[in-house]
Amino acid sequence: MGKTTGFLEYGRKTEPYKPVDERVKNFKEFTVPLKENELKDQGARCMDCGIPFCHSGCPLGNLIPDFNDAVYRGKWEKAAQILHATNNFPEFTGRLCPAPCEEACVLGINEDPVSIENIEKNIVETAFAKGWVVAMPPETRTGKKVAVIGSGPAGLAAAQQLNRAGHSVTVYERDEKPGGLLRYGIPDFKMEKHIIDRRLEVLKEEGIEFKCRVHVGVDIKAEVLKADYDALVLSGGATIRRNLPIEGAELKGVVQAMDFLAQNNRRVEGVKKFDYEIKATDKNVVVIGGGDTGSDCIGTSFRQGAKSVSNFEILSKPTTERPEDQPWPFWPMRLRTSSSHKEGVERYFSISTKKFIGDTKGNLKGLITSEVEWIKVPGERPVLKEIEGTEKEWPCELVLLALGFTGSEMTLAEQLGVEADARTNIKASVKDYKTNVPGVFVAGDQRRGQSLIV
Repeated sequence: MGKTTGFLEYGRKTEPYKPVDERVKNFKEFTVPLKENELKDQGARCMDCGIPFCHSGCPLGNLIPDFNDAVYRGKWEKAAQILHATNNFPEFTGRLCPAPCEEACVLGINEDPVSIENIEKNIVETAFAKGWVVAMPPETRTGKKVAVIGSGPAGLAAAQQLNRAGHSVTVYERDEKPGGLLRYGIPDFKMEKHIIDRRLEVLKEEGIEFKCRVHVGVDIKAEVLKADYDALVLSGGATIRRNLPIEGAELKGVVQAMDFLAQNNRRVEGVKKFDYEIKATDKNVVVIGGGDTGSDCIGTSFRQGAKSVSNFEILSKPTTERPEDQPWPFWPMRLRTSSSHKEGVERYFSISTKKFIGDTKGNLKGLITSEVEWIKVPGERPVLKEIEGTEKEWPCELVLLALGFTGSEMTLAEQLGVEADARTNIKASVKDYKTNVPGVFVAGDQRRGQSLIV
């Protein structure tokens, strides 16, 4: 490394946020970029640690010490080349990844880890600004045709790699535009959609064809597609949402988080009318689920003008420090506070929702909860126990269910005859992503279940 003592000289620094009262007025991104000299100092914090455990933390195997060193030396174009060697879309991961690389950083054992994700974002933004991100179409074509079903991160990455190998690739997407949950799920304040469109233009210039508003398996039968293409890549994602099967779940105002978030994405994009309007304006909102999707609902609710926002999590409140049973460099389940959490939400842990309460017209007006505790028995799974006498009624007019996903839609898989496990994840070889049906491959959440964008 160029600055072997950098980690001793410089503290960790990441992009600051605009003030809450300013950023909740719109759906724009609200981070304030660091200056170039500040980014160089952050790159200098990389330790020359011998064994870069950040490699094992990163699912992509990004060459993190290499691009950190290039940034420290001011060699931004070289840094962009190193980053793109392993990551098709660093502008997505640099904004949205939870950064398991940083949890595995050697410096993070006893100090703040290197701000890897922020460096990554600035590398790719510099590359776009300088015109270094250009289309790389293949010099020759193989004559083979591949259909990629689903245009989320996995589908787009597979399409780019297959196209660069010389195959002719067509991406099918059932929504209006490509991007999957990047476009219809992730709020614009975390990633504005022109970031996706910018990259899509590069993919199109490379020769990838996109067909939107086509629901494969419904609009086009699987056997037709299989006959037209030499191979199929299934990358439809995990889209089956987990429900909360309690009394009152059918009330108007009990809404799946992804319906709420996707509608708001379309609203920001300019869509004016919806069959069923879902808005938090002037409502007491309860978000059930403490993960990233729940956080996205919180930030969106504040921007829509909610009267109040509460967040319920059935699990116990995690510690802010790394738990003893989750040692470095593994990913720790500790308390994480997002930018949305800092906008005024009340967070409640060890709380279970027992019943939704409606008015005479079928509208949600409240819910009942009880406190719970987790009984740990050595060698067994923790047991959930309700604490007697802790029932409480809460006023609310909108409940957002952010409870995760249980699997993927199976219409296309069933038509193709591919095998799936009990959670509807399609079975495939970890080595080559082949299913049991020749010529059919699977990638992303549809193979491994609900997971990270990276």
